[in-house]
Amino acid sequence: MELTKTHLDDAICPVARTAEIISGKWTLLIIRDLTSGVKRFNQLERSLCGISPKTLSERLRSLEEEGVLLRRTFAEVPPRVEYSLTEKGRDLVGVIESMRSYGKRWLCDDQTNQK
Repeated sequence: MELTKTHLDDAICPVARTAEIISGKWTLLIIRDLTSGVKRFNQLERSLCGISPKTLSERLRSLEEEGVLLRRTFAEVPPRVEYSLTEKGRDLVGVIESMRSYGKRWLCDDQTNQK
């Protein structure tokens, strides 16, 4: 009997489901930047050198749909929009910190950090 992967497997497996949320290019860096607090679109765009406005908009929309971040719009002229992490988003900080530790230990150029 051959086992085949189904979409249901992705929904049930917590690793696959988490990877689905954070796997997009720039996604983890957006979350990383929001760990320090509320940010506006232009602040995120400046801190993420090389990201296009279209890509940033798509990632922010996706993270909002997943409940990872909160988008707050203010009725001002010009309109002001702020982004912040939800509790679900703040829980991803541990994942980012683990990746930072791994990168420092195994991927940095400093030979004294590599084993």
